[in-house]
Amino acid sequence: MNPIYDDVAALMLQLEAELRRLRLWEEQTPPAELLASTEPFCVDTLTLPQWLQFVFLPRMTELIEGARPLPDQCGIAPIAEEYFRGGDYTAGELIKLLADIDARLQRG
Repeated sequence: MNPIYDDVAALMLQLEAELRRLRLWEEQTPPAELLASTEPFCVDTLTLPQWLQFVFLPRMTELIEGARPLPDQCGIAPIAEEYFRGGDYTAGELIKLLADIDARLQRG
C-alpha cells in the first residue's frame, strides 16, 4: 500500500483524539438532511467540528480503506483558524493537526 494511506490514517486517528480531547466529539449523529448539504464544509448546516467528525473523517476513512485516490488539497486549517478565532477553545493543536493533514495531502 502507498505510504500516504498509512500517514493519512494516522492523522485521522489523531484528529479524532484531538476532537475528543477538546470535548468537541458528539455521540449523536446529526439528521441526514444536515449531512446532505452541498455547501463547502456544510457551513449552512453543521459546525466545523461536526463536519470534521461526521463528514470528513468518514469520507477519508472510506477512501483510505478502499485505496482510492485522496484529495490533493483540503484547505481545512485556514477554515479552522477562522472558526476558532476568539472562541472559548484552545484549538492550536487542532489547527496544527489540520495544517499537517493539508500539507500531507498536498504532497501526495
